[in-house]
Amino acid sequence: QVQLVESGGGLVQAGDSLRLSCVASGFFLRGYVMGWFRQAPGKDRESVATISKSAHMTYYADSVKGRFTISRDNAKNTVYLQMNSLKPEDTAVYYCAADASGNYPYTNGLSYNYWGQGTQVNVSS
Repeated sequence: QVQLVESGGGLVQAGDSLRLSCVASGFFLRGYVMGWFRQAPGKDRESVATISKSAHMTYYADSVKGRFTISRDNAKNTVYLQMNSLKPEDTAVYYCAADASGNYPYTNGLSYNYWGQGTQVNVSS
């Protein structure tokens, strides 16, 4: 059974850090571009960060550039999102997703084949 499971969300204060993890089962991450997306209440889903299959290319939304880092460990079938200097506007449900054949910068959510269930991140001011 193909599955992506996110973890690491929670309630933190502005300026704190969190690391989200996304573990894949039922398929091998190394064959997929990986992305982190988020959706805040009343807003559209947005691409936060993406990483190529080999990790040679990454993309970050302007709103998180310099604060968030996406990484992957294909041997562990896991992708991470390190989030530093969190702001209240980072509050959202964060989803990881796998894309078998997307094109850089891999921000088109419609291209993704598999999605996790999401993990809630709440940042208080």
